[in-house]
Amino acid sequence: MPNLALLENSLPVAPLKIAALEGCRQLASNVDDYILKFRDNLNPDLKLFKGFHEDTYLTKCSCPRFGTGEAKGIFYESIRGADLFIMVDVCNYSLSYSVCGQINHMSPDDHYQDLKRIISAATGKAHRISVIMPFLYEGRQHKRTKRESLDCGLALEELINMGVSNILTFDAHDPRVQNAIPLSGFDNFNAYYQFMKALLRTEKDLKITNEKLMIISPDEGAMHRAVYLSNVLGVDMGMFYKRRDYSTIINGKNPIVAHEFLGDSVEGKDVIIIDDMISSGESMLDVAKQLKEHKANRIFIFSTFGLFTDGLSKFDEYYEKGYITRVVTTDLIYRTPELLSKEYYLEAKMSKFLATIIDSLNHDISIGSVLSPTEKLHSVVAKYNKGIEF
Repeated sequence: MPNLALLENSLPVAPLKIAALEGCRQLASNVDDYILKFRDNLNPDLKLFKGFHEDTYLTKCSCPRFGTGEAKGIFYESIRGADLFIMVDVCNYSLSYSVCGQINHMSPDDHYQDLKRIISAATGKAHRISVIMPFLYEGRQHKRTKRESLDCGLALEELINMGVSNILTFDAHDPRVQNAIPLSGFDNFNAYYQFMKALLRTEKDLKITNEKLMIISPDEGAMHRAVYLSNVLGVDMGMFYKRRDYSTIINGKNPIVAHEFLGDSVEGKDVIIIDDMISSGESMLDVAKQLKEHKANRIFIFSTFGLFTDGLSKFDEYYEKGYITRVVTTDLIYRTPELLSKEYYLEAKMSKFLATIIDSLNHDISIGSVLSPTEKLHSVVAKYNKGIEF
């Protein structure tokens, strides 16, 4: 665990409490288990600190609803003086509630409202409040063009005005949205190490050399991800750019006319396509198909958030045709049982990483080594090349 020496020689700022909204409870439970293990192995003297060593750090809370669909946030135990971390998954559409006898599935708006209810239920009694929102609410609406709302910036300002000290997210669509709250805490983490770890544990014959592997950005917006991963792994990168029809708007966006490739030959190479999210997956699959037409070997897709808004049938089809080999996403948001059962799907587990972040912040120590996965990536690749288990 990073920062172990610092953790051994520092006290928590306040007793740790984790409030998990209903859609995020399994992930929070896994995080809780790791924090318990971390603290079992630390200096025994730290256990004298009130609230340092508990049976669980999860606090009981809920957002029950009235028959009209209105709700309220409730804590079932005191959180006075606690270092409170609230975890929410705004993408968990599997949850539902009744509105005047009609079933309504929870949208990101519903989850965001529940988050504000739980913050409100704390009534200013917590020592500090941090929000862990892996998929940043309205993160795709991060900039204003023409006459439209700027939802992500508004949401960030609202949370800070409610007393939130830190907002923690993963692979924000555009992390510059933090400029909306320049005097407040905003941390954006990535899952590069967890992606490679999941892939290398499954694909035992992958050659991480410039002649055998290439990193691809599916569009201009994902360039920085591909540049980073290709530099760390020491391989070439390429990119596609989207040609759009700006005279038409479909589902809130200009439709893509074609993907054009820029880069060296991918013939005979394994390819990793990396992006922050798979929404419908149309762009990612079109890129994979074109790479196959350029005679690429195996194609692996890395995406922090697998939304699959149009279902999995197209991914199944492309897997059967050999266009894609693996799809790797994190467990930070809800994934359907159908997705988890797919032969091509790999899970990048993030709960240990999240536990490290929470424990470090609770001790008020630097998370610089957590923010940069370069050293861990080099380590896991070195072990893989030597045939050492990791």
